[in-house]
Amino acid sequence: MRYFLDTEYNGFGGELISLALAPEYGDQDFYVSFPLPDDIHPWVAQNVIPYLRFVPQGVDHQLSRVDAARHLEAYLANDPDPLIVADWPDDLAYFCALLVTGPGEIIDHNGLRLELINAAGFSAAANSKMPHNALHDAHALKEFYLNPVL
Repeated sequence: MRYFLDTEYNGFGGELISLALAPEYGDQDFYVSFPLPDDIHPWVAQNVIPYLRFVPQGVDHQLSRVDAARHLEAYLANDPDPLIVADWPDDLAYFCALLVTGPGEIIDHNGLRLELINAAGFSAAANSKMPHNALHDAHALKEFYLNPVL
């Protein structure tokens, strides 16, 4: 199955703040947020932090990095061939970094594939119901990908 990925992070190269996957089928979203860094980039403070918790009840999980990785492991466990779709390279980089749980250790998985799409014409800021919220942006990417405007 395809999962549409979005992340929010603390400015260019900054710490991961939240990560979301919107599955192609069903409504079992994956969303985690992390403890906030001490120094928050001003743009992030204004455009991301106010919308961080606007997710359906029961979906938001503020976890440690290792606990989030284990949560991701459980989320993908029953999919024999998950395909993670993103529109931005940093999203894939943060996702892959979350797979690592310690020195020489990664989550248990059946393998997975990553796809970086050319999303010319897509803007999460313009298309998301709540821009700069990873879960809402992942849903906007899913909609763009599955229902392209011709």
